[in-house]
Parts: sequence; C-alpha cells; structure tokens
Amino acid sequence: MIKQNFLAQIDFDAIREKAFPSYSPGKIDIKADLTIGEIISKIIPYIYVLAGLVLFGMLLMGGFSYLTSAGDPEKMKAAQGKITHAVVGFLIIFLAYWLAQLLETIFGIQIF
Repeated sequence: MIKQNFLAQIDFDAIREKAFPSYSPGKIDIKADLTIGEIISKIIPYIYVLAGLVLFGMLLMGGFSYLTSAGDPEKMKAAQGKITHAVVGFLIIFLAYWLAQLLETIFGIQIF
C-alpha cells in the first residue's frame, strides 16, 4: 500500500521529458538543421586541441632527434627543421584563430 502511494506521487512524464527532451523550435536539431558553417564551428575547437598535441609531439620528436644526432650536422639540421616547422605551423594556426577573433569583434558577427 505504501509502495503504491509512493509511485503515484512520482511524475514519470516530467522525468521522461527531462531525460529525453523533445524537439522544440529555437534549438538546433543535429540531424537536420546544421549548416556547413555550424559544423565547422563545432569542429574547430577540437582542431586547435589536435594542433597543440601535434605541436607537442613534433617538438618531442625534434628534440629527441637533436639529442641523438651525436654531432652529425645533417641529423642536427633535420631535427632543427622539425622543430622549426612545428612552431611555424602552430603559429599559422594561432594567427588564423586570432584573425577570426579580430574579425568577430570588428564586424560583430559570431564565427566560432
């Protein structure tokens, strides 16, 4: 009897609505309403994280190559090239992000 009264007091419809919200206008439906720009805007933060991880990996590989070059000028030059290319690539990505933020501020639009 107590169990039946307890279950009668629970609003299962409200719980279901909170757990599985239905589509309402104004929200983005992932399956149908995304444009190319919105997809790119959602992916870009992950690209920056990936670029940072690649930079870290390339710096480690370049540094390890430099340490293990044993004074060989060609190996040292190759290791320095890896480090230089990693930093230049990251700077290009950073400047692209900075430029996008600057354009957002100047024109008052939302890019990301």
